[in-house]
Amino acid sequence: MKFIQTIFFLLLASITLHAQQIKVLNKLTAEPIFGVAIYNADKSKSVITNFEGEASIDKFNSSEILYFQHLTHITKSLAKSKIIKTNLVYLNSNTQGLDQIIISASKFEQNKKDIPQKIISIKAKDVQFTNPQTSADLLQNSGSIFVQKSQLGGGSPMIRGYSTNRLLLTVDGVRMNNAIFRGGNLQNVISIDPLSVQNTEVILGSGSVIYGSDAIGGVMSFYTQKPQLSYADSLLFKSNVLTRYATANDEKTGHLDFNLGYKKWAFITSLSYSTFGDLKMGKHGPDAYLRPEFITRFNNEDVIVENSDYRIQKETGYNQINLMQKVRYEASENLSFDLGLHFSATSDIPRYDRLIRYRDNNLRSAEWSYGPQKWFMSNFQATKLSSRSIIYDKIKATAAYQNFQESRMDRSFQSSIRDFREESVDAYSLNLDFEKRLSSKTNFFYGLEYVYNKVMSRATEENIDTNTNEPTVTRYPNGASWKSVAVYTSLKYKPNVKFIFQSGLRFNHVVSKANFQENNRYLNLPFESSLNKSGAFTGTAGISYLPNPIIQWKLNASSAFRAPNIDDIGKVFDSGPGSVVVPNESLKPEYAYGGEIGIKLNFKKVTLDMSSYYTYLDNALVRRDYNLNGETTILYDGELSNVQAIQNASKAWIYGFEIGLKAKISRLLNLISQYSIIGGTEENEGIEVPVRHVSPSFGNTHLVWDNKRLKIDVFANYNGELSFNKLAPSEIEKDYLYALDENGNPYAPSWYTLNLRTQYRVGKTLLSAGLENITNQRYRTYSSGIAASGRNLILSLNYSF
Repeated sequence: MKFIQTIFFLLLASITLHAQQIKVLNKLTAEPIFGVAIYNADKSKSVITNFEGEASIDKFNSSEILYFQHLTHITKSLAKSKIIKTNLVYLNSNTQGLDQIIISASKFEQNKKDIPQKIISIKAKDVQFTNPQTSADLLQNSGSIFVQKSQLGGGSPMIRGYSTNRLLLTVDGVRMNNAIFRGGNLQNVISIDPLSVQNTEVILGSGSVIYGSDAIGGVMSFYTQKPQLSYADSLLFKSNVLTRYATANDEKTGHLDFNLGYKKWAFITSLSYSTFGDLKMGKHGPDAYLRPEFITRFNNEDVIVENSDYRIQKETGYNQINLMQKVRYEASENLSFDLGLHFSATSDIPRYDRLIRYRDNNLRSAEWSYGPQKWFMSNFQATKLSSRSIIYDKIKATAAYQNFQESRMDRSFQSSIRDFREESVDAYSLNLDFEKRLSSKTNFFYGLEYVYNKVMSRATEENIDTNTNEPTVTRYPNGASWKSVAVYTSLKYKPNVKFIFQSGLRFNHVVSKANFQENNRYLNLPFESSLNKSGAFTGTAGISYLPNPIIQWKLNASSAFRAPNIDDIGKVFDSGPGSVVVPNESLKPEYAYGGEIGIKLNFKKVTLDMSSYYTYLDNALVRRDYNLNGETTILYDGELSNVQAIQNASKAWIYGFEIGLKAKISRLLNLISQYSIIGGTEENEGIEVPVRHVSPSFGNTHLVWDNKRLKIDVFANYNGELSFNKLAPSEIEKDYLYALDENGNPYAPSWYTLNLRTQYRVGKTLLSAGLENITNQRYRTYSSGIAASGRNLILSLNYSF
């Protein structure tokens, strides 16, 4: 009998001990957390979780309160009696910690160190400090993204040798790229208000598995502010007011946002308005960038007048308004609903690079501007974070509608005909994203996507002398549509904290339809309609390996694609002096195949982050000479023009190296530096030539002093030279954008700027001041039509309550 009692006691003790073995997990990713300190109130007892996030709490009394502390998570306290009911403890990530949470890689939260691709994260506090005028400037301030500008109201990002419709934009998880995103420089990113952005994540390299067509060179994901709930009976009210002034373009910006939070409902409203004058360039640099004269209208005639200050870039100012309204309803801890409404509108934006072109020793264009650029988005998202379903643990459903409006207006010098072309795109999308934890080591992500775009296009010729209008050829076939259906999967395998493997697959089917009957009155195309169908398989696989706390290796291989859109298939436009692009219905998707290897060395006070990549672009969609019914020239807008079309006529090889350094000099002083080297060639009629969107080498170095109340950043931005021999043929044709070398050939000179930023906190008030381009350099970023600002003083006041 005693023997049986002894056995029973031992079994009971074993069960009890097992019950006191708990596991600590990240609440968002459900991954085990290593190194969590668990202790009681007086810290007389403590334990540490192992690599599986496990620890035994049998040494603590059942009545004690236990504290869970970790460097990258928010400290939590729980009664032991409550813990042993489930043996699971969930901690919330501390975004200020070392392990950043990334959403864009799978549309669900993951630790940044687990992702094999390089991802740049830009927080709201960074935006608050750097004071970007637009979201294009926000990206450029990161130091990892090159931005081209044709005019002040613009900004076309370049990532690893790709740009425009080979990069993807998303806002709150919704695809922003539409059916008329073009291969020429895009300005759509300025529609996103940087003052409403909570976090920006930029995937450097392919993102096609999760995001589909266009995500060849990278994905720029903007996540706007979320409404905050009070979780109490009292109202949670927060507000933020900002005013800013900059001298170089007479910028005046005002911003207001406020949050109303209740137990289950929360609302946030954001409003920004900016007005910009003509931009003044620097004093020291090439004379080719100066603006000696401009065209004005006097007594109903175009007159060329001398600019009173050659450094003022006449016809560059504009204004912009941004509105955002978001609503959140949290039905329970694991179920929430979010509605977001966004609206952005600009005034007319003069296209500066077209206004400085000459023909027969006279300025060519009396007028050339983009009409108001308008963007509206409504998106509704339902998120369920836990489930007993066998097919998912988390689910996220997103439905969105967007409307894009843009137009172009131009008139030649001393011409009475003003051409006006206007486009509107209705974009509908639906995404279903799932996450399923197959085991403690394996997570499975998968999703479905449907996108539909409808394009409306109209065009008129206005006689400004008689005030009469006549229809003319539209930029796009009116009523054209673009549709995409996709299914995608991703697997994450993490057997231990040192090794992570991720892979994914996607299948996409894209259909484009266009009718050219209206435009055939002017073009006489050999077809009246087109139907383009294409399917694409893409995949990715990568590993992240941390053999010890100092070294982290990342290796990734991927394929990506871009399906022809309406801009490729059906566009008619003036691509440059004496050239016109016409439709081409016989297009196929272009594919990119690439690999990346990176190493991060994390010493106590110094961190080095290096990566190298290579991409091969096959069947590339490029603009090449073409013939229309056997003719190589046609009359377009009154000018005999060379016929061109988008064609699958090229291949490209792009490669690069990136290095970043962070050094802690003292408790308050840090050195931060990064540098990017990019190279590449493409095939042009059997000859390898430089790629248009491969930027010069660029980098920056920051010396930052921060004691929380006062922050000072002294930094330099610098850019390498692109000689005449390294310019793409399409850039050589635009010699009016460039300086001239000793042989009279166009080239992009190297440049640098010295800069200073400061921020001082007084209670709830932030006072910011910056002095950019202190030495007043005159320069243009590569391929840009507008010169960058000269010496620029920025003053900002931000008050939160």
